[in-house]
Amino acid sequence: MANARPLDARTGGMRPMTPKGAGVPQGTFFKGTPLVGTFFGSDGPTGTDWTCTGSVIDTPVRDVILTAAHCGLGIHANYVFVPDFVMGAAPDKQPYGIFPVQQVYIDPRYTPDPGSHTTKGPTSDLDTAFATLAPNQNGQQVQDAVGGGLTFTEPTTYDNPQVTVVGYPGYGHNPNGSAIKCTVPTTQLPGFRQMSMTCGGYYGGVSGSPWITDYADGATSGHVIGDLGGYNGGGNDSDVDYISYGTYFGSDAAALLARAVAGTQQPPTPLPPYTGLPPKLPGGAALWKHAKLLASGDFTGDHHGDLVVVWDDGEVTLYPGDGNGGFLPEKQLMAPNATWKQAVTITSGDFAGNDQYDLMVRWADGHLGLFPDVGSSGLGHETVLAKPGPVWKNAAQIAGGRFHAGSYVTDLLVRWASGEVDVYTGVGANTLGTRHQLLAANATWRSATSVTAGRFGAANADWDVTVRWVDGEVDVYPATSQSGLGPQHRLLNPNARWKSAAATTVGAYTADTSADDILTRWPDGSASLFQDTTPATLGSEQSLVLPGT
Repeated sequence: MANARPLDARTGGMRPMTPKGAGVPQGTFFKGTPLVGTFFGSDGPTGTDWTCTGSVIDTPVRDVILTAAHCGLGIHANYVFVPDFVMGAAPDKQPYGIFPVQQVYIDPRYTPDPGSHTTKGPTSDLDTAFATLAPNQNGQQVQDAVGGGLTFTEPTTYDNPQVTVVGYPGYGHNPNGSAIKCTVPTTQLPGFRQMSMTCGGYYGGVSGSPWITDYADGATSGHVIGDLGGYNGGGNDSDVDYISYGTYFGSDAAALLARAVAGTQQPPTPLPPYTGLPPKLPGGAALWKHAKLLASGDFTGDHHGDLVVVWDDGEVTLYPGDGNGGFLPEKQLMAPNATWKQAVTITSGDFAGNDQYDLMVRWADGHLGLFPDVGSSGLGHETVLAKPGPVWKNAAQIAGGRFHAGSYVTDLLVRWASGEVDVYTGVGANTLGTRHQLLAANATWRSATSVTAGRFGAANADWDVTVRWVDGEVDVYPATSQSGLGPQHRLLNPNARWKSAAATTVGAYTADTSADDILTRWPDGSASLFQDTTPATLGSEQSLVLPGT
């Protein structure tokens, strides 16, 4: 044990060591707690290694511990658990002794990716393991030795105001072999039954760490609601030390614990396939890679935001919104065709004045068309608002909104290729209304790669304009009107993720019925909804389409 090195920091699949993030909370090293420890096991000729973190669970059999399924304790032989591990102390000098691992219990539906212990798929929700232990060298069961155990607890929310995560990071960032703790809020990992926390210092070795809601140093009880693991072994795609995920205990984990207590390896009945959270947009990422253009509006008349999609083969479909951030099955408005392949940019509004949203399209030949009262029955007939020609060929983006304190969404904002920005108020079924120049041609707005409009601020104010720039910066211009753009509010600094966003729209997709939800399709076909965005803060992200599906 004195010469141990962390096994999971060098196997490539379990929380690699990466630089910490700036400006985020940092974990605190401390002497440890009796309820949390680490593992050692034979690893061929290299000797002993510490690997992952475990915690003592309060059960009638008094010999059960919690860790992560991806730690592989059921694959490697001859493991022992050492609560409150002290580096450099011999086995007989460890505070509570050492406990041989007897049996490891993992949900059989947990399916790591080929060549890896971990997965980014839906079964990462099941990255929980329980193990039973033999008594220590003094003949004590683990709960008797440490004086208690954590209570397995199914949480009621992903958004916990205070959770403490205790674990043993790898040697390279923890030469004293100390435990680390951090107490922070948690949120949901979008699209998964998992929690997310932000705290630096969680390098390889922390996999399996308990997420405790009422932690106290030295305590012999507490409530644990998950373990550090899940998507990608418990970390984001970049494997940074300050983003960690934890499984969210539910009925599957409860059933797994019951099997460990009973000493039953096989479930009593065959388990149904695990598919994770149902997708909020039908279809997987392989399909949504082909979504070319997006527009939001109340196309079905039920006062919920709906989504119109133009696909790269010219098909046009409608996804009615359910009012709770999800969508009903698609309705085809137009079969694949050559004409709609020529659509360059689209938007929506109640331009025709029938209290039902219309679809506006700028075509490759420069003509501007309006399809009034789009609904589940189809697109209807096009009205030409501008004939083909060079003028409207230069309309880079169009965005419907309410920019003159009217009652309906009857105005159109246009960002031209030159950087000029105009608003057309009072657009109708056969007219473009009145043009108002907001900005003359300029170099800055030539770098706008996406322009949309929504209602992120006061309910009765003019609508707000959102802009994604070529470097990934995202800004909001609240209360934009025919008199000018609102003051610039920064939502996101330049960043690589938003730089690559493939398509964006803004709609009223959640219960507050305000057009303040930003829907974005990413290059890999995944899609996200940023709910309840304000002029100052990007809304919480919810996955609509999961990556890799």
